[in-house]
Amino acid sequence: MKKIGFLSFGHWSASPQSATRSASDVLLQSIDLAVAAEQLGIDGAYFRVHHFAQQLASPFPLLAAVGARTQRIEIGTGVIDMRYENPFYMAEDAGAADLIGGGRLQLGISRGSPEQVIEGWRYFGYAPAEGQSDADMGRRHAEVFLDLLKGQGFAQPNPRPMFPNPPGLLRLEPHSPGLRDRIWWGSASNATAVWAAQMGMNLQSSTLKADESGEPFHVQQANQIRAYRDAWKAAGHAHTPRVSVSRSIFALVDDRDRAYFGRGDDSDQVGVIDNMRAIFGRSYAAEPDRLIEELRADEAIAEADTLLLTVPNQLGVEYNAHVLEAILQHVAPALGWR
Repeated sequence: MKKIGFLSFGHWSASPQSATRSASDVLLQSIDLAVAAEQLGIDGAYFRVHHFAQQLASPFPLLAAVGARTQRIEIGTGVIDMRYENPFYMAEDAGAADLIGGGRLQLGISRGSPEQVIEGWRYFGYAPAEGQSDADMGRRHAEVFLDLLKGQGFAQPNPRPMFPNPPGLLRLEPHSPGLRDRIWWGSASNATAVWAAQMGMNLQSSTLKADESGEPFHVQQANQIRAYRDAWKAAGHAHTPRVSVSRSIFALVDDRDRAYFGRGDDSDQVGVIDNMRAIFGRSYAAEPDRLIEELRADEAIAEADTLLLTVPNQLGVEYNAHVLEAILQHVAPALGWR
């Protein structure tokens, strides 16, 4: 395990039990948690994107703010739903946020998950082309975005511009060199993992996957990662790809931990989501020694190079920093981190 980051879904609720009661709370605490995580030595701060929900949505202002307040930590998403995105605006926003952060963005993008409203991307002005699905549209938006990140000129300049132009066709600005190699695809199936490899994207695999074999979640996810790496090798890309997996992991080291997570379910769950039979990976919550044994048996964690720890953001910055610190101190070294 080379890198460990956290992944926040950025929930807020008016409930008195929630430390995040507004969008402002979530945004400001997300920045504070990234700063605290960097001080602890964690490698990455990642944020989920959901529309029409009391969760984090527009990622680039937050990513830029985190980049301005930190110096080392990777800053990413898991994932941006490309069905909702204009690839041209997104390339400009991503370039600006990456430059503010000094080239630390690790952008996870995907077709996205089921949202709070029916076909929410239509409200953003997007619709699939004739004969295509919304998933096809998301992948098409991703392909355009990847091309734009190469920084090649494509737009015909005005012969009488307001400001002087460089020679040749114009590209979108600001352009951040190297960002194209730091794009990840969030994949829920073996087929889309193979497609991501062919497109030269890194792979994000979360706690949900299409149930394609009936095997335990971690076994199916490990097989997905192997298929991805085989496809990457066959595509002949020059650089080495990265692979992340997400897990809910809690080291029970004090009474608060035991009260919050000491009686959780520790088995995979199978259900139907978006007309797909899906398997949801188990959560891990145990005393550190037992936790290490359980995580060592997780084949997908062993196959990945990056582990993203989902955090209960509504419990506040101080407690989430404690959760991360407990993993880094008591569990991560035994898994080969650092």
